[in-house]
Amino acid sequence: MSADAPKPLSSPPLSSPIVIAHRGASGQRPEHTLAAYDLAIREGADVIEPDLVPTRDGHLVARHENEISGTTDVAAHPEFADRKTTKTIDGQAETGWFTEDFTLAELKTLRARERLPQLRSTAYDGQFEIPTLEEIIALAKTRSRETGRTIAIYPETKHPTYFAGIGKGTDAPLIAALDKAGWKTADAPVFIQSFEVNNLKHLKTMTGIRLIQLVSGEGGPADNAAPSYAAMMTPEGMKQVATYAWGIGPDKAMLWNGDAPSSLVADAHAAGLRVHPWTYRAENQFVRAGFRRGANPKAHGDVAGEIRAALGQGIDGFFTDFPQIGVETRNAYLRAR
Repeated sequence: MSADAPKPLSSPPLSSPIVIAHRGASGQRPEHTLAAYDLAIREGADVIEPDLVPTRDGHLVARHENEISGTTDVAAHPEFADRKTTKTIDGQAETGWFTEDFTLAELKTLRARERLPQLRSTAYDGQFEIPTLEEIIALAKTRSRETGRTIAIYPETKHPTYFAGIGKGTDAPLIAALDKAGWKTADAPVFIQSFEVNNLKHLKTMTGIRLIQLVSGEGGPADNAAPSYAAMMTPEGMKQVATYAWGIGPDKAMLWNGDAPSSLVADAHAAGLRVHPWTYRAENQFVRAGFRRGANPKAHGDVAGEIRAALGQGIDGFFTDFPQIGVETRNAYLRAR
């Protein structure tokens, strides 16, 4: 399939599972760039997903982590050599360059690069800037007008407790930007997600926008608001999550017990929660064992089959690095029902 000439795709029924472009079309362009988000929209994605971190001067920009040596050319900028440092974030020591130590103007001098060069093309390295939240909102609105489809955004607040602790909390600037865009209620084309709990509860007091509790198959929230994600995903735990969240974003592995479906989707729906698992990537390294094609980790496996299996469990949407595969698979699944 051609990444540069995606097939025309019609809008799905409103009740159909949504395709969430994880960091944009990040299997084909450097993640969290306007180019990656725009390609995802051209490939038919319903939603684009920016992870948000703050700058020194209070802007929110899209990076998967605030440490940016893996996704930008910052190490090649001698003027920023003295910014390299080590910080402890959510209990883990990290060494590199951090967005909160740069102004927006300084970050705009950097260029994005592929985070997984061992698996994906580096042909677009050095071409794209780090975008701001406002630029992403503008893109979604412009492309919604141009395509006649509503393009939603799905921002994730990264490390909210850490950032609040250094005086750079992300909740207020996020809601201010969404309010300015006219997005304040549950019918806005927005979902806000977090792996932490307390900032989602805080956000619930600030906005009517739909909130998503992210959960991993191991560990627990960095704010220690629950003993573990596993405890949060019991039927009783989900009832508590449903008091502040509209849905959950579980690791896709949590949908399965070996080769059999787990009860997660059914339990979440019983609690009134929608389910958006993450992340469906095409490479053999990331697909479930039964969907791999050969032993080369870089080769593409049957991610469409993996997505179909999840759709068969009744998920309400899914995150993917390859939106066109996701959209085509979702649409074919709906036609076959």
